[in-house]
Amino acid sequence: EGRGTERRGEGGKRRPLFICSRGGSGCLACLLGGAALVAALCYWNSLQGEFVHDDVWAIVNNPDARPGASPPLAAFSNDFWGKGMGENTSHKSYRPLCVLTFRLNILLAGMNPFYFHALNVVLHCLVTLVLMYTCDKTVFKDSGLAFVTALFFAAHPIHTEAVTGIVGRADVLACLLFLLAFLSYNRSVDQLYVGEHFPPTASPSFLLLSLFLGTCAMLVKETGITVFGVCLVYDGFLLSQNGSRNSILLMLLIPFRENGKHRVAHKGTWNSCHPASPEEQQGNGHSVLRKAPWAVLSYLTASNKQKLLYSTRPFLKRAALVLTYVILLMYFRLWIMGGSMPAFSEQDNPASFSPYLLTRFLTYSYLLAFNAWLLLAPITLCYDWQVGSIPLVESIWDLRNFATLILAFVMLLLCLHCFVAFKKLEHREILVGLLFLIFPFIPASNLFFRVGFVVAERILYMPSMGYCILLVHGLNKLCLWLNKWGITAMSFSALLLLLFSWKTVKQNEIWLSRESLFRLYPRHASALNNLGTLTKDIAQAKEYYSKALQLNPQHNRVLFNLGNLLKNQGKKEEAVVLLRNSIQYGPDFADAYSSLASLLAEQEQLKEAKEVYQAGIENCPESSDLHNNYGVFLVDTGSPDTAVSHYQKAIEFSPGHHVAMVNLGRLYRSLGQNKDAEVWYKRALKVARKVEILSPLGALYYNTGRYEDALKIYREAASLQPSNKETRLALAQVLTTMGQAKEAEQMLSHIVTEGAECLECYRLLSAIYSKQENYNKALEAIDKALQLKPKDPKIISELFFTKGNQLREQNHLDKAFESYKVSVDFNPEQAQAWMNMGGIEHIKGNYIPARQYYEKALQLVPNSKLLKENLAKLDRLERRLQEGRGRG
Repeated sequence: EGRGTERRGEGGKRRPLFICSRGGSGCLACLLGGAALVAALCYWNSLQGEFVHDDVWAIVNNPDARPGASPPLAAFSNDFWGKGMGENTSHKSYRPLCVLTFRLNILLAGMNPFYFHALNVVLHCLVTLVLMYTCDKTVFKDSGLAFVTALFFAAHPIHTEAVTGIVGRADVLACLLFLLAFLSYNRSVDQLYVGEHFPPTASPSFLLLSLFLGTCAMLVKETGITVFGVCLVYDGFLLSQNGSRNSILLMLLIPFRENGKHRVAHKGTWNSCHPASPEEQQGNGHSVLRKAPWAVLSYLTASNKQKLLYSTRPFLKRAALVLTYVILLMYFRLWIMGGSMPAFSEQDNPASFSPYLLTRFLTYSYLLAFNAWLLLAPITLCYDWQVGSIPLVESIWDLRNFATLILAFVMLLLCLHCFVAFKKLEHREILVGLLFLIFPFIPASNLFFRVGFVVAERILYMPSMGYCILLVHGLNKLCLWLNKWGITAMSFSALLLLLFSWKTVKQNEIWLSRESLFRLYPRHASALNNLGTLTKDIAQAKEYYSKALQLNPQHNRVLFNLGNLLKNQGKKEEAVVLLRNSIQYGPDFADAYSSLASLLAEQEQLKEAKEVYQAGIENCPESSDLHNNYGVFLVDTGSPDTAVSHYQKAIEFSPGHHVAMVNLGRLYRSLGQNKDAEVWYKRALKVARKVEILSPLGALYYNTGRYEDALKIYREAASLQPSNKETRLALAQVLTTMGQAKEAEQMLSHIVTEGAECLECYRLLSAIYSKQENYNKALEAIDKALQLKPKDPKIISELFFTKGNQLREQNHLDKAFESYKVSVDFNPEQAQAWMNMGGIEHIKGNYIPARQYYEKALQLVPNSKLLKENLAKLDRLERRLQEGRGRG
């Protein structure tokens, strides 16, 4: 037994963590099936879950996810929540492919959360299988260790939010595409090549496929783009080894002196380096690390520079292609965001708003340790780590800094271990584990840009792959080191896997409903706030808000919600105080300004309301909703010209703000500018085909005599909301005007048979029957309208006037006269009723009361030719009557 080797008897063999290393395709298939089964069993109880938390906004309330609500291509111009990417209120989360999977879910199975959850579980099983395959082929090259890695990944509790929470599909699907892109890149490189330079690209098709899959991963979730960085580093340091020492790192470390000897490669191939001596193999690698920088400098300054460029040319070509493509993707990403970053509030990410560099640095560093701890020991998990849940680290004496130092020390050891391992050409799993752990987490680290959360468990779904690889590598080394006690390490691994599975199943139960999710955290102000918004019991909601304020008196959203609750209860003075406090603690919270200003306007404090709106616009100058609401206020207070500019500002900052477009259209309509109104209504329809947009456009067409256009618009509106009574009534009115009385009658009859108290339906039915000379039915319809007991005197007057007309047509003049009399009792300005009463008296020969009624009507409508003619006829009759009496 030579020096530097270790002699082992039969009883001294080191036991690996898992026995089955290469058992053929049958064994591998069994292991894959077992891993998928564990993944499915861990999340089986999640299938009964509801739409919770962000699911409501990303799916239920997102028009891009609902077929028919918006065209499919709208997902490529809007963010994850359905807002335009160019809007200032957008979160800039561009995930169109994920939104389209939601749309497909609804298209195939409706808005049933079961099928959403089922697809998430299936995707998680697929990720588990592909991860195992990846570990087997490119990491451990051992199906046993790959299987254990897949088991830990399948059961890790940190995945609960990503798998059980439906919106977490973005992370799961992006992870699947991430792995497929990584595998495709590996297939594109000729790993069997032996020669003087790095392995060439064996399959350009697989390289292009990798670029395509990586792009798809990015379009599912932004972190997917990090796969390109993983591929390049893996290519440079591992694929290029080609079974020997042909990696970039080894090329730079070969030419150094150790123990007085200078080692160089043989001429000919990269695979022909002398093996290290036993002394070198036993070395701890510190000399390598110490001399590496000088070796790199000497190597790069020598004639070897040209040889290096020649040898690395295949890799550099691939790297140039990938980097150019990534730059183009980043440019597209910035372009689709409109060149602006998302606007987050202090509540979303308090550390990023701290004015102190030390606080930001210490907090960001601690959050790295906090995320690492969630992977290592997922004991306490939370759906929403927001303001107050993790206090800022404001001092170097904060004990939490020890966690940061420990993490830094561990990562340094792993990097050193990885660095030294290259000398021996072993432990590629360390590098792959670090790549999978670090790269996908970079976008969430606040390193390059501000993110909209403190900690988000679902973003750890992809980094957990690296954690599981490192964990299994460590457990395997532990088994080898413990030798005959290896069974203990295996038992520990099994126990840890059982604990992970149990925690995952229990955590799934929390995500089954919004109420169970929020109730779990009684000391979490945001959870109590969410419970308050969820419950329909006003007293209970008030209690939740009050408890939340006890935990965090400066929680501006709780103050806002409680203020609005008190406002609806009529406690306006208390509401004003709370809303002012909400603005004080959240000066960039635009909704608080709008709510306070509208409350002050209701109290006729118009000057104060205007000041609040102006203060809000000053602090939130790009808030489209605030500009729109201020425009409404200006219209109501008689400043339409100024309102126009604010509506236009709202549309400028939010090009898809159809509410502002409709408001602007209505304003132009009120000003008599019908063409401008039509333009804005149509522009709003390009954003969304909604009833609230179609209806005012239909009214515009109807009132300007464009009945065909009005009919088309109202038919579309009725098809979008078949149960909308007002839309069907307007459609029936257009049909009646166009002479299509039969269809209008059927539609109105259907409305009234539904049990709806539709007074206008009876009035229109009465008009239709009267036109058909079916006066009995017309009279019956008016009587049913009167039975609804309307409260407006003018409406009652109109109904009795119509009833009088029907009675007059049937020659029931006395009854008609009584109806007209009741009509003028409710509305003395009903000129037509006065005139008809005069007409009845005129017919009866009662000329004196007839004149009185005619003159009363003429006072109301002095330019009425008919009244003047009737009075002239009455004068002639009276003269004839007097002449007749004179002759007699």
